[in-house]
Amino acid sequence: MGEPRNLRTTKHIVDRYAAVSNDLPGGELPWLVGRREAGIERFQGLGLPTRRIEEWKYTNLEELRRVHFEPATPVTNGISAKALPSMIGAEHRLVFVNGHLRPDLCAVCMPPVGATITSLGHALATIPETVERYLGRARDATTRDAAEHPFFALNDAFLTDGLFLHLKAGVVVDSVIEVIHVSVGDEGPVFQHPRNLIIAEPGAHATVVEHYIGFGQTPTLANVATEIDLGEGAGVRHCKVQAESPDAFHIAMLDARLAKNAAFDSFYFASGAKLSRNEISVTLDGEGADCRLFGAYMMKDRQHADHTTFIDHAKPHTTSREVYKGVLDDKARAVFQGQILVRPDAQQIEGHQLNRTILLSDGAEIDCKPELKIFADDVKCSHGATAGELDDDALFYLRARGIPEGEARGLLVEAFLREVIDGIAMAGLREPLADRVARWMGNSAKLAGGGI
Repeated sequence: MGEPRNLRTTKHIVDRYAAVSNDLPGGELPWLVGRREAGIERFQGLGLPTRRIEEWKYTNLEELRRVHFEPATPVTNGISAKALPSMIGAEHRLVFVNGHLRPDLCAVCMPPVGATITSLGHALATIPETVERYLGRARDATTRDAAEHPFFALNDAFLTDGLFLHLKAGVVVDSVIEVIHVSVGDEGPVFQHPRNLIIAEPGAHATVVEHYIGFGQTPTLANVATEIDLGEGAGVRHCKVQAESPDAFHIAMLDARLAKNAAFDSFYFASGAKLSRNEISVTLDGEGADCRLFGAYMMKDRQHADHTTFIDHAKPHTTSREVYKGVLDDKARAVFQGQILVRPDAQQIEGHQLNRTILLSDGAEIDCKPELKIFADDVKCSHGATAGELDDDALFYLRARGIPEGEARGLLVEAFLREVIDGIAMAGLREPLADRVARWMGNSAKLAGGGI
């Protein structure tokens, strides 16, 4: 029978690391080499997660195990700036193709004094001591054990490039910082491991928008790790749009550490990839810290989207609000796992969580697991989860006024998602994302021209 597929996949990845490790960025830095070696050792011991692990109970990686990915290599042609998404008002844009910076597609204007906007690879070559100081710090702040996460260990091992944003105290970047990650799988299955590092010292503020897109006809895997470290009174608004190709796998982890009075505003929009998992872990590590996690997802065919969040109220007088809304069609499946932890000394906190999902077909499915772990007694916390079909009364109301069924369903879906999209702090993103919703609805048979 041979060895189990999980062991074969693990061995294949470890072998690929041995083949390319000497060519990875920062090979001259002993601390980074040590981090890589520790990462691949952890991954080798853990292997890919199985459904026997509670946090992966609803996401089956068997299809991913069947693919033998090769490390992605730089793609120096075939992609033009016209093929890339673009944010209106974004003066700073970094583009990575297969995890490697494409300088010819980038455009970074003169940033304010005290702001460093560059690639992680360039930072490793020019200011390695700064990278060493912050790399892994936000992840280490979480109460979740980073050592037990095989994909984070894998990112540590293969860490290649990504956004490096460092804001000195009081620096404000008014223009949007746009980051585009492109996966290209024309010559066979490839994986990439982007690492984004965002540091905002006390009082600094910025807005970052990430796009993940894909081209090609073969499977790709983007294994992304993002770390955000916010000093006292700092603020970062972060939006991520996941629109990978239909054969893509997208695994992402974001860890944010917030000091006193810091603010983190996150919006996640997902409509792409065959299988995706987006994990967000926020540690409210100072009084007055506040985070907002908003998200919208639209899945059809047999797409699978996993949304796993963890908010740690580690200090008193902290606040959090979380709202995720989704629409599932055909045989699509989604997972929402949201946990709020309130530590014993974290009195007078406020934390609220809501997940709502519309199922457009009998074959669509949502697994929802909201959790509150409260160890303090002076708190305001709530969580809720609903899943169901479109409102029959609202549909009847629109039909009675002469609106065709398909159009009526589309209007209700648009209104359902628009409610969370309109809550985005970044006003310039609302209409582009609403346009994405409209395009998705136009490709849905149940919304474009008829009933279920």
